[in-house]
Amino acid sequence: MVLEATMVCIDNSEWMRNGDYAPTRFQAQADAVNLICGAKTQSNPENTVGLLTMAGKGVRVVVTPTPDLGKILSSMHGMGIEGEVNLSSGVQVAQLALKHRQNKNQRQRIVLFAGSPVTCELDMLVKIGKKLKKNNVAVDVISFGDEDGRKAEKLEALVAAVNSNDNSHLVTIPPGTNILSDMLMSSPIFTGDGASSSGYAPQPGAGGLGPGRFDFGVDPNLDPELALALRVSMEEERARQEAAAAKAAEEAKQKAEEGSASGVREEVMPDTAAGPESAAHGGGPEPMDDESALLQQALAMSMTEAAMSGAGIGTGTGGVMDTRMGEAGGDDAELALALRMSMQEDSGAPGMPSERGTASAEGMGQVLGDAGFVNSVLASLPGVDPDDPAVRDVLASLQQTDRKLDKEEEEEEEEEEKK
Repeated sequence: MVLEATMVCIDNSEWMRNGDYAPTRFQAQADAVNLICGAKTQSNPENTVGLLTMAGKGVRVVVTPTPDLGKILSSMHGMGIEGEVNLSSGVQVAQLALKHRQNKNQRQRIVLFAGSPVTCELDMLVKIGKKLKKNNVAVDVISFGDEDGRKAEKLEALVAAVNSNDNSHLVTIPPGTNILSDMLMSSPIFTGDGASSSGYAPQPGAGGLGPGRFDFGVDPNLDPELALALRVSMEEERARQEAAAAKAAEEAKQKAEEGSASGVREEVMPDTAAGPESAAHGGGPEPMDDESALLQQALAMSMTEAAMSGAGIGTGTGGVMDTRMGEAGGDDAELALALRMSMQEDSGAPGMPSERGTASAEGMGQVLGDAGFVNSVLASLPGVDPDDPAVRDVLASLQQTDRKLDKEEEEEEEEEEKK
């Protein structure tokens, strides 16, 4: 947005009474002035606009440069139509008013309405143009109304003399059915120096005509308060929509973070739950192994009790059992170890009574004689297969030992009877 101070030079000569521009030249010029002043003040809040008249008894500054658009619009109603225009004096007074502007950072611009014949000499206008260029003052000239052979030439010479980096323009609007202010909407005066950013530039395809050239279809010159209210409402709605979009994005982000956090918790909880269970049952397999070992040891002791009772008679049985146990392997390693330990413990007591050995032999014979009981006991033990060849060899050896013991007892009884 350009920071600028503008002086509008109004042609209020008797030529403005003509009706070739609807409704009259002066009224069409007033509408165009309102449009330009509104565009300048709204393009930048620090822009200032002033008005002066070039006809009558002399050049008169109606409004010094001010940002108050209402003051500018109200001053247009008190202007009268009189005399002839003095173009050169009007431009020089406008340049002097801009020189005494309050904000020296503002650029200087003169908007000149020429709706009557130009009586100034060409050389005078060129000289004034060079002076304006030296003082960095830009000039926009709006030519309308009567056209003679010299008017266009003089105005073109003025614009050429003051133009610097294409900052000055000449717009010629012939009479017709088009409104003067509508024709200015698409002119370089609005589109060439950033005026389109003020909201007054025509929309593409509108051609600068019709109500569609204004924001919300409201002419800010006719009802500035309504136009301002609509603009503020639009800004508030835009801000509300942006806030709602930001809030929705934040909620979506939070939901995504919560979802990822819950996923992590679901992955961690099973491990955490498994931890106490594994900690509580960390010794689980060991008690089961101890129990199995105890059961195996008890079974082995009960099955070999009779064999151990015969250890006091001769050591041959112990040797046979050691050999049998040595042959046991595979899954029955623990059972063989328990049997061997039991045999060693019992063999360490050489002086066992014969009555106990006899009772044990009878119990052993009963146990081994019940094959279904032995198989059920072995099947209930974890890790023991009754059909395993090693287990069968052990059982067979025990049965042989039992028969051998029975035979020895019978021989002892026969010897006692002979004695």
